[in-house]
Amino acid sequence: MQTLTAGNPAPNFSLLNENGNLITLSDLKGKKVLMYFYPKAMTPGCTVQAQCLRDSQSEFTDRNVLVFGVSPDPVKRLPKFIEKEALNFSLLSDEDHAVAEAFGVWGEKKFMGKVYDGIHRISFLIDENGTIEHVFDKFKTKDHHQVVLDYLNQ
Repeated sequence: MQTLTAGNPAPNFSLLNENGNLITLSDLKGKKVLMYFYPKAMTPGCTVQAQCLRDSQSEFTDRNVLVFGVSPDPVKRLPKFIEKEALNFSLLSDEDHAVAEAFGVWGEKKFMGKVYDGIHRISFLIDENGTIEHVFDKFKTKDHHQVVLDYLNQ
């Protein structure tokens, strides 16, 4: 797994959101984008992380940062997660994990003695020109939003 780092150009992508609309990174040029990769909708850690981002959404908006959650969940699962948790940002479906692979967040994981491939919980702040400004890879799910906001407030 070769995770992208600050200064790398963000890979352009096109993914479907919870409404089946195509979101393309190149269409977001001129805006900062927080792309956070999470393993699976409606699981405990992913729910806490999403709730905290939801509760801090106005602070991201004030800093002109668009938030997108990316997981290998199918599109049909995403609206359920958004509705259940009253999320106020978009979720993107990366079922074939091609975008996760391009960002270097798809790789070997271990859980309860099992080894499998999956998404590593890493977030990328992409600047207005499509360059990775910062990589967030050391946080707890309940603190993720604050780690990002602390960086933005520097």
